Amino acid sequence: MNNKTLEKYLDKYLNVSNFSDYCPNGLQVEGKSDISKIIAGVSANQDLIERAIDEQADALFVHHGFFWKNESSVITGIKRNRIKALLDNNINLFAYHLPLDAHPIVGNNIQLAMRFNIQNPEPIGDTLVWQGEVDSTLEDVAQSVQSITQRTPLVFGPKRKSIKKITWCSGGAQSYIEHAIDVGADCFITGEVSEQIPAICKENDIAFISAGHHATERYGVQALCQHLSQEFALDYQYIDIDNIV
Repeated sequence: MNNKTLEKYLDKYLNVSNFSDYCPNGLQVEGKSDISKIIAGVSANQDLIERAIDEQADALFVHHGFFWKNESSVITGIKRNRIKALLDNNINLFAYHLPLDAHPIVGNNIQLAMRFNIQNPEPIGDTLVWQGEVDSTLEDVAQSVQSITQRTPLVFGPKRKSIKKITWCSGGAQSYIEHAIDVGADCFITGEVSEQIPAICKENDIAFISAGHHATERYGVQALCQHLSQEFALDYQYIDIDNIV
């Protein structure tokens, strides 16, 4: 599979042009033109890149790539080391951020809904926050989250609280809790938590589960690369670099 042809396919499949993002989506570092083996991971850190080199990958697909708007634009230090390792080994780096959160089939949020057995999942308007239905208690929802993510979540709210309407957004989306409150949700699940969240939850009678930024964003890139593997007969492997955050 040609790397530029693959990028064009993904631009359309993930509706990349519909998003104003914090980073470029698509082919961030160009490697060899012919791709047959792809590696998926959450973040393009040195450990993941070294594993991709060990596996003799042609392309690495991640959710968190390079060139974020709030970072320095110079290529020094760890950024230089990471990019050099990719270039020296002719490995393509593809990164998809918000388009991979929002996609209705391979996106992080729909993939979480499938794993948490949430019924009738759908986005809340044009936001990245999703809503759906369960029939459970906060304690049982939290146990399900822990079982799926293999990470102990931070949970705010009474254990026996009834959870019917549930909302969620992968990654660092704690500031989006207002969307959950606006639709009358019983619980909001995301990856991270901020200092003000416990009070906001208590005062709005909404439960909150911080399940881990990395842990909630493992599944989209896996689903995407599984799709590519089936569509274009590519050899595919997922590599998880442990991250407790």
